[in-house]
Amino acid sequence: MSGGRFGIIDLAVVVLYLTATTGFGLWLGRKQTNARDYFVADRSLPWWAVCFSIVAAETSALTFISIPGLAYVGNFGFLQVAAGYIVGRIAIAAILLPRYFEGDLVTAYTLLETRFGKETRRFTSIVFMVTRAMADSVRVFATAIPIALIIGPVVPRQYLMPSAILILGALTIVYTYKGGMRAVVWTELVQTGVYLTGGLAAAFLLGHAATDGWSGILARAGAAGKLQFIDVYRGFDRPHTVFAGVIGGAFLSMASHGADQTIVQRLLSSRSLKDAKRAIIGSGVAVFVQMTLFLLVGIGLWSFYGGREFAKPDDIFPTYIVEQMPHGLLGLIVAAIVAATMSTHSGAINSLAATTTHDIYLPLSGRKEDDPQTFRAGRFFALIWGVVLTGGALLYPEGKVPVVVVALSIASFTQGALLGGFFLGIYNRRAVQRDAIIGMSVGILTMAFVVFAKPLVAAYPSLVGPLSPFVNIAWPWYVLIGMTITVTVGSLSALTHDGRTATPLPKR
Repeated sequence: MSGGRFGIIDLAVVVLYLTATTGFGLWLGRKQTNARDYFVADRSLPWWAVCFSIVAAETSALTFISIPGLAYVGNFGFLQVAAGYIVGRIAIAAILLPRYFEGDLVTAYTLLETRFGKETRRFTSIVFMVTRAMADSVRVFATAIPIALIIGPVVPRQYLMPSAILILGALTIVYTYKGGMRAVVWTELVQTGVYLTGGLAAAFLLGHAATDGWSGILARAGAAGKLQFIDVYRGFDRPHTVFAGVIGGAFLSMASHGADQTIVQRLLSSRSLKDAKRAIIGSGVAVFVQMTLFLLVGIGLWSFYGGREFAKPDDIFPTYIVEQMPHGLLGLIVAAIVAATMSTHSGAINSLAATTTHDIYLPLSGRKEDDPQTFRAGRFFALIWGVVLTGGALLYPEGKVPVVVVALSIASFTQGALLGGFFLGIYNRRAVQRDAIIGMSVGILTMAFVVFAKPLVAAYPSLVGPLSPFVNIAWPWYVLIGMTITVTVGSLSALTHDGRTATPLPKR
């Protein structure tokens, strides 16, 4: 049965999923009474739940939609970046996690206050909040793409996408507001199962549609060079190479999972340091396997459509879903896309609320973590950030660049500087608060030119000379460049004062 139209069965599947997920999240939050439980689940979550929660957190609709498109128009080169993710997580387990678990922390940036001072903590928290709000607004926007294709023939697109964003945003806000981190992690386990089922179902159908099955698909893809996943090119202008992927991807993972509150907060919800290490390294392996699945789907789509061109890579998989999926399964796939987005959205809301509460509100108000007012404030900030992310998605302009690239570029814009701040504190005992803030500020400003070099040159051709070194730098290098600049500038700044040693970071 063709799935060209979104039928009653499909609608029922999606509605059932949304209702069940929201209800589950509300149920999980029924007994919460304090901020510690709300933000880090009272450090009671098993490592395997945290592991798959991390996987779900980085698997938004971007991954589900964009990664198959990367394989369709390219090859398996993205796996080099995924391999770098594993290397980076091993480094996190060895370098950063012991320091986080030494203190009774709720946010990653509390550690920087211990080393440098309150202003450094506030500075990094604000940088995180701005970056996370921008990147996750893009991810929420991505969910509207398949929904627009489903109902597009009936509802004008300009009304459909805002409606879809508002509905999903409202439902996610409801259960995140009520359930906190406990709801985020356990609902993400359900959401992981839903979108992986959707990906496996797509792979099965694509293999079934080919007369010679997956063996034939892979044979044709191999002959066309679509299965290539190792590229030893040493330039800085290609993102999917061994050097950019493994080295750049490792530092990107260290920043996004070791210096970004969204993931660190999940790790701090683990029962112990050992469990947190299992969760972070296990999530890297799981992501590698998951990316392989989504890239295989892209190869299957390439075979199915005979390599035909699409307006945007992000349209390829949604088009197949709408045109080819049988009813019922079509609804499940749409639910999978919704699941991926809701998991990322809910985690972002909770981490932004935690940072606002612990890094901004508590120091300014003088209240304690166990104060009932702190719990109420945390929920209020969750509500506010949910509205901000949903509003940002409504304002995002649609373009031809894959949204996964847009989101990763936004994240890389500041994450290198944040990671550099941690490294400066760990490895340069001479550095003080002024050095850290100067280093991170210069790193962020420099990366502004790197990330936006191409659009700046396009808008102002006179800048092609000064910006030419940055125009063709691939996004996996952004974090490493930003981190290097931050550490270098901070270390040089540290040479300008008397060299008094600041408080060292704790280490087990």
